[in-house]
Amino acid sequence: MSLKQLTVFVENKQGALAAITETLAKSNVNIRALSIADTEEFGILRLIVNDNESAAAILKQEGYLIKTTDVVGVKIGDTPGKLSTALKVMDAAGINIEYLYAFMVRTEKHAYVVMRVADNASAQAALEQAGFHLICDADVKKL
Repeated sequence: MSLKQLTVFVENKQGALAAITETLAKSNVNIRALSIADTEEFGILRLIVNDNESAAAILKQEGYLIKTTDVVGVKIGDTPGKLSTALKVMDAAGINIEYLYAFMVRTEKHAYVVMRVADNASAQAALEQAGFHLICDADVKKL
């Protein structure tokens, strides 16, 4: 059980991010989580959306370079220390987290975190064994 993440390579210029989000909005694709990191000339936009296939097709049609990556999504309690607990589970299992970012959701009791790791299956097993609930693409569509 993993999430599909879209990675979009974006020119680092004014309006580029707005163009992508507008393109997705016009196609009724809802962004559930995002992260952007930039260099001087390009940015790497990571997206979790409600409809991966449509989003990827639309953005490719618009000329964007897209990559789909499996990532781990985990639901954690929205209280101090819960993220730290999840990270300690990963550390104890010997799993390095390459990056992570959080979801935009409508709940007061939980937060959702996306983790990129080398071995999704090991990360998922460690988190589930520690009592964490994993999320998948079907869960994202319900948000």
